[in-house]
Amino acid sequence: MDSVANQAVFSSSTFRAEREADWARLEELLRRAEGGSVKRLSDEDLLELPVLYRSALSALSVARATSLDMALIAYLEGLCTRAYFFVYGVRTSFGQRAISFFTEDWPIAIRALWRETLVSIALMLAGTLAAYLLVSNDPNWFSAIIPGELAGDRGPDATTEALRATLYDDGGESPLGVFATYLFTHNSQVSIFAFALGFAFGVPTALLMVYNGAILGAMIALFTGNGLGFELGGWLLIHGSTELFAIALAGAAGLHIGTRIMFPGAQTRLAAARNAGRTAATAMIGVIVMLLFAGLLEGFGRQLITDDWTRYAIAALMITVWCTYFYIPRLDRGER
Repeated sequence: MDSVANQAVFSSSTFRAEREADWARLEELLRRAEGGSVKRLSDEDLLELPVLYRSALSALSVARATSLDMALIAYLEGLCTRAYFFVYGVRTSFGQRAISFFTEDWPIAIRALWRETLVSIALMLAGTLAAYLLVSNDPNWFSAIIPGELAGDRGPDATTEALRATLYDDGGESPLGVFATYLFTHNSQVSIFAFALGFAFGVPTALLMVYNGAILGAMIALFTGNGLGFELGGWLLIHGSTELFAIALAGAAGLHIGTRIMFPGAQTRLAAARNAGRTAATAMIGVIVMLLFAGLLEGFGRQLITDDWTRYAIAALMITVWCTYFYIPRLDRGER
């Protein structure tokens, strides 16, 4: 028994002694790399790293197969794990990752959702049209769609001049300024919920798209009925061309997840939801950026720019920029 134990100790000691110098060298290079000094590694060091990693991995396999002491196996496992992430891991800076997101990841994700985007826009337009027709035919529908605390003095009884005055406020304190703030907050919440509730087979997402359009339709019917449709369009679209597009994309992300869960194909529902969630989540990160940008347009452009044609020009410019950015073909690393 003593001879067997001595042989095991001797074997472990010999095994370590023959390879310890390579392990120490690998550990030194990893320590320098992990400390943020990758650029200081020479070309020879960078070429040596994979060789030392494979050597340590081979030693780990031998140690496990021959049941050497557990302390040595644990040390080699930790060393090989660290080396693996350096040799095969993705090492990019935050700046590089951000550039990659805006130049490739986000546009690719949006293009992958083009069918759902069209459906989302159609649902919003359906809600807008339905509410517009309802309020136009029966003004009492206005209060049923727009909450009383939000409507304020705006309603079927408001005069044309009173409504016109709200379109050109300069400080955001008018009733329509309150409505603009509410609308941005509401649209942000709708975007988040439309994405998050996509897992319920996309049904809540579709309803949110319709309701969001209904709010717009009710307001359009009110102002159009007083001959202010053109003026309201300029006020709304200067920021709405970005904001409403962002909502449609958020709805598309939710619908994408919902449809993949309903029709997973050869995948399990969980796997289909997971794969769809990657694309949808990438799109949603960009939607947040769009909503922040729309908030700037709403906060400054609506108050500082009061000429209707200028408002429409800015709206046309923004929607052109977004469509060009998302849908004009470019060289990508690969479509998702």
